[in-house]
Amino acid sequence: MTETTPMRVDHVGIAVASIENAEPVLRAFGAEKLLEEFSEGFTWAYYRLGNGSRFELIEPTDEDSFLTDFLDQHGPGLHHVTLEVADIDRATEGVEAAGLRVVDRADEDDWREAFVSPRNPTGTLFQLMEYREGFAATREFGSELFVGGRPLDGEPE
Repeated sequence: MTETTPMRVDHVGIAVASIENAEPVLRAFGAEKLLEEFSEGFTWAYYRLGNGSRFELIEPTDEDSFLTDFLDQHGPGLHHVTLEVADIDRATEGVEAAGLRVVDRADEDDWREAFVSPRNPTGTLFQLMEYREGFAATREFGSELFVGGRPLDGEPE
């Protein structure tokens, strides 16, 4: 395997039919809602538990959403695990060298992401996420959105 980049678990994504109905479960554990945003075909809400754990509830808003298909096939539950990486190119090279398949990539203004197929021995969809400077700057909770208050940068903490 090639040398990898620093990474850590950023959050666990949970597919739900309704954020409003599912949110009380996270609140029962003491999770604090940080933000809710709308994307094409789905809404996502981000929660902090303690100072290092994050959850994301994702709800379809469109009948043709990938999330609608997921819920129809699997019901509510674990959808993905997001790993924050300092360098997404190095991270994808490393997972591909290990025989895993990257099935999608996106390069947005505030982040870069890649998805590793769930057709692996864990059965889990992994999202690799490299945050850019603007991610926190354009959101209400700013640096609180990052594990430990700042994104990974490859430098020792």
